[in-house]
Amino acid sequence: MKNICVLVSGGGTNLQALIDAEKRGEIKGGKITCVISSKADAYALTRAENNGIKTRVLVRKDYPDVSAYSKAMCEALTEEKADLVVYAGFMTILDEQVCNAFPNKMINVHPALIPSFCGKGFYGLHVHEAALAKGVKVSGATVHFVTAECDAGPIILQKAVEVEQGDTPETLQKRIMEQAEWKILPKAVSLFCEDRITVENGVTVIK
Repeated sequence: MKNICVLVSGGGTNLQALIDAEKRGEIKGGKITCVISSKADAYALTRAENNGIKTRVLVRKDYPDVSAYSKAMCEALTEEKADLVVYAGFMTILDEQVCNAFPNKMINVHPALIPSFCGKGFYGLHVHEAALAKGVKVSGATVHFVTAECDAGPIILQKAVEVEQGDTPETLQKRIMEQAEWKILPKAVSLFCEDRITVENGVTVIK
């Protein structure tokens, strides 16, 4: 059984999707063993506690720089014996120390179809604002491995969601979460825990 550590910064809706999927038996071969937050008041911590999951808090401003924070995160994840690290609305930048310590063992969900609307500055509502400004007819979500370069790791799963006439960034965000993020994130986690994902020449192969 693989240990899944989830990194959070806010409300924890993606964490909740993972907890619910685990309860339904949809995450095979893995269990959420720890939730680590970059903010002491993140509601995600309450969600974890309500479900009997261990929590830790590593507040970014308690560390002088990204390097020191990343080192502390590496140490925490190693202490928790993390087999898989999941970014679930984790809004704090970590450097390559963490990616190097957990190569192809860290995954993130991004609210667009990478390589569109991704990279530095594309997070939260900014992603959906950009998609609507471009007039795309389809958006969606992508689960990918985390590398030192933002949103550039090998893609694991993607799901498309239609953009509707009159959408606002908020309505599009909600639809993508409900129809894509909350479905493909638990699925990707399960595939990883079942040892069904390999990376060949920077591309994932799902067995």
